[in-house]
Amino acid sequence: MKPDHNDHEGRPSNSRGRGGRGPRWDGPRGRSAAEPVPTSTDEVKGWLAGRLPASWFTSVPNVQIDRDEITIVGTLDLTDIPDGVDATAAAQGRITRFREETRDERIAIAQDLERRFERPVAWGAEAGKISALFTNQAIPAMTRLRQPERQVLDTLVDAGVARSRAEALAWCVKLVGQHEAEWIGSLREALNSVEEARKSGPKYAPLNSACSVPQS
Repeated sequence: MKPDHNDHEGRPSNSRGRGGRGPRWDGPRGRSAAEPVPTSTDEVKGWLAGRLPASWFTSVPNVQIDRDEITIVGTLDLTDIPDGVDATAAAQGRITRFREETRDERIAIAQDLERRFERPVAWGAEAGKISALFTNQAIPAMTRLRQPERQVLDTLVDAGVARSRAEALAWCVKLVGQHEAEWIGSLREALNSVEEARKSGPKYAPLNSACSVPQS
């Protein structure tokens, strides 16, 4: 899935863009971008099921969430494409048509979603074997590395695999994601189980709320 970094449709007015420090959310809860409102994939999917036009996708879209962004990728219907045409070209054309025809409404939906869940929204679409991501963010992830780790990055730079240490680090993360997908998937499932257990647990009043003491 290849993102189009030149398309900023659906971006909130308080987003700082690729060259800045990312969006800040100064809502009534007083949280910053480092503390977005807690949410789950199921909650966002449920919201989208009620908010999206039924004609857009063949099913509830795929949703990916992290602390910085919500990515929504829906599957487009190709059943009306006549037999005998180039399937790849037809899929590319359908994605392009969807992107252009739904732009204004997607921006409005993204703004509603951003106000509710305090994260920017990226849109994408799939048709047949073709997929495209219209919008997404590149978020800086700073870290401290000791010499052995720096040497790994420098080797990748010296070998021409990457142009900088930052690009080499991104390449390493992508490589782990590709080759350890099953293990990372099991970690995500375990985290989801923890979240479900947390939701089903007892509900406590906020620590700063006044506690009522029975009067004797």
